[in-house]
Amino acid sequence: MTTPTMPLPKTVTPLATRISEKTFERHESRVRSYSRSFPVVFDKARGATLHGRDGRAYIDFLSGCSSLNYGHNDPDMKRAMVDYVAGDGITHGLDMYTAAKARFIQAYEDIILSPRDMDYRLMFTGPTGTNAVEAALKLARKVTGRTNVIAFTNGFHGMSLGALATTGNSGKRGGAGVALNDVHRAAYDGYFGPDVDTADLLDRMLDDPSGGIDAPAAILVETVQGEGGLNVASPEWLRKIEAIARKQGALFIIDDIQAGCGRTGSFFSFEDHGLSPDMITQAKSLSGIGLPFALLLLRPEHDIWSPGEHNGTFRGNNLAFVTARVALEKFWRDDAFARAVQQKAEHLAERLSAIAGRYDLTVRGRGMMVGINTEDGALAAEICRQCFEAGLIIETSGGQDEVVKVLCPLTIEKAELDAGLDIMSAAFEAVFTRHLSRAAAE
Repeated sequence: MTTPTMPLPKTVTPLATRISEKTFERHESRVRSYSRSFPVVFDKARGATLHGRDGRAYIDFLSGCSSLNYGHNDPDMKRAMVDYVAGDGITHGLDMYTAAKARFIQAYEDIILSPRDMDYRLMFTGPTGTNAVEAALKLARKVTGRTNVIAFTNGFHGMSLGALATTGNSGKRGGAGVALNDVHRAAYDGYFGPDVDTADLLDRMLDDPSGGIDAPAAILVETVQGEGGLNVASPEWLRKIEAIARKQGALFIIDDIQAGCGRTGSFFSFEDHGLSPDMITQAKSLSGIGLPFALLLLRPEHDIWSPGEHNGTFRGNNLAFVTARVALEKFWRDDAFARAVQQKAEHLAERLSAIAGRYDLTVRGRGMMVGINTEDGALAAEICRQCFEAGLIIETSGGQDEVVKVLCPLTIEKAELDAGLDIMSAAFEAVFTRHLSRAAAE
């Protein structure tokens, strides 16, 4: 009897030489999106610069969709994370007590909440922004005993079904596969132009027994609509919306996931607006270094959960607790960082206004969450492609993807910011020159 022999293994090419765009195209789902705009394999990053395996450096005006407000691989956060892992720190703990969590909570209380005279409980949800929104919606319905939630045109709140129901974008909503119910869509500030006060319209409809809007559990709003086109709500309008919520017995929820953590110049995007939300959702740059981490702030009187009534395996990320604490201590102990962001924001607004003015376009947004409305999604996409070819990562936003959106790290050096804006300016010039030439030829 002969013993069967095992086939010899095929010679395997070392992984380092096999990585290419084809690896992803062959094996990764078609659902991927950003890689289609930036078809390069990136392998290193620092500050505001990404490095590709093609040997090129790219200035990052995307920042993980505002998940990297403090740039890539901040050295202090990186060192703290490496030291924590090397010291056998707890990496996963469900919602058990850990030293990393305690230190983060204490830092958040001392640096963020107490100086702003804010009294909130911290609820660690699943790791993404949509998890925080889901928790807020569920809790608002539990507190009020109602089901209807008022959300706004062009709002974006996440991709899981509850959060997706409050999201306005039809392309995103179309992927749900089921009806998205229990949400009334109201008009955001300025939706019908400057002469129509949409808060007054909402107030009148809610007061009218025949207005057709069921009593709301909550009103959910972004102060700046990040994905919806950088639309900015005025403080006056937001105060009216909060007053409407109070009058109707609804909870007032601010989604600060993209606009928070300094993006508009202060830790919360609404700090100088005279608002007192019942709940605030945070994620994206909360971890400081790009780790998944989301948080729901809720008024103590609304904390009526039963133990385990809303949970998740990855609620609270201990590595993120470590880096988030460092971010708070490094950037938010005083107002120096916020003042620096505000100064950069002024410079950014001036540069963008100069570009927009050449083509009779407008600048949208607030702080370092700004962009140029090209009024044409195809033009905006062409500009972003031109930027990428010249070494700048930048994307679009808006209902028609018409806004070329700048989300560079808040820590970017002025010279690198200007270098990126120079690329952007040249791309606008090249694309609009071609566009005007084509129009003239027709």
